[in-house]
Amino acid sequence: MLTVVITTYNHEAYLSEAIESVLMQRTNFTVDIVVGEDCSTDGTRAIAEEYVRRYPERIHLIASERNVGMRANYRRCIAAARGRYVALLDGDDYYTAADKLQQQVDRLEADSRVGMCYTRSERIDECGRSTIYPEGECATSFEAMLRRNPAENCTVVARRELIERYYSEVRPEEHPEWLTDDLPMWLWFAANSRYVAIDRVMAVHRVLRYSVSHNPDYGRKIAFCDSLADIAMWYDNRYNGGAMRHELLLGRENTALWVLSYNGGIGEYVVRWWRGCRRSPRLIFNIAAYGLFVKKLAWRMWRKKSN
Repeated sequence: MLTVVITTYNHEAYLSEAIESVLMQRTNFTVDIVVGEDCSTDGTRAIAEEYVRRYPERIHLIASERNVGMRANYRRCIAAARGRYVALLDGDDYYTAADKLQQQVDRLEADSRVGMCYTRSERIDECGRSTIYPEGECATSFEAMLRRNPAENCTVVARRELIERYYSEVRPEEHPEWLTDDLPMWLWFAANSRYVAIDRVMAVHRVLRYSVSHNPDYGRKIAFCDSLADIAMWYDNRYNGGAMRHELLLGRENTALWVLSYNGGIGEYVVRWWRGCRRSPRLIFNIAAYGLFVKKLAWRMWRKKSN
């Protein structure tokens, strides 16, 4: 009925908790696990192999002698999934509710128009600080997904046949500029099926430094946020006639300028602002850009005084 896909790389400290959180699930259907181990340099492979030895009928290991990268590892594991439904779990995340998979499959079985189901998650950083995501309501519309993805990877269960359709129609491997794999998939689901939410925290997403989505390097942080906005604009153009292009572009630029208001030089801020205005002249009238510039000047003066 369901396959849990766990992609992992250098998750020696976390992988056991991820796998155990799947094994603890209480369901009235069978659940198998595909672990994609991407040639880790720590003890992750040994942990995965030990679980395969203990649960040979339930856990299947996909590994190779060279690192294939996040996207290829993700794809080969989904291709190996045998269940009608697929749940996704990164090797450093874990489920917290024993009825998570049962609750989600029940929602999907009840309505064939529903392509995916997600839940709330708890984000925990390396200092132990915790927040609930999404912070507001659990969105279920295409437009809301364009504005901000509410579905963390570790919370989703989706129909496998639709995942395969997504790969054949969108061909994400032809978009190396997309720096994440989950948002393009969920946007496709939002455009081509219904998606629903369970308003409960049922999984934990670890916020680790130097991950793709939480890198402390401000340049890489901006590049990742730019990629998210560009993905949304691609889908808005393809499935929504570009109706939200200006809103999404405005959000893209304001996010970058907000980061640059704390980081980098004044010249870098101005170059980014002017480049956005050239892309869309309407951004010249973006009041927030001028306010953030004033904040940058004040921030710079405060830092000089502090030093």
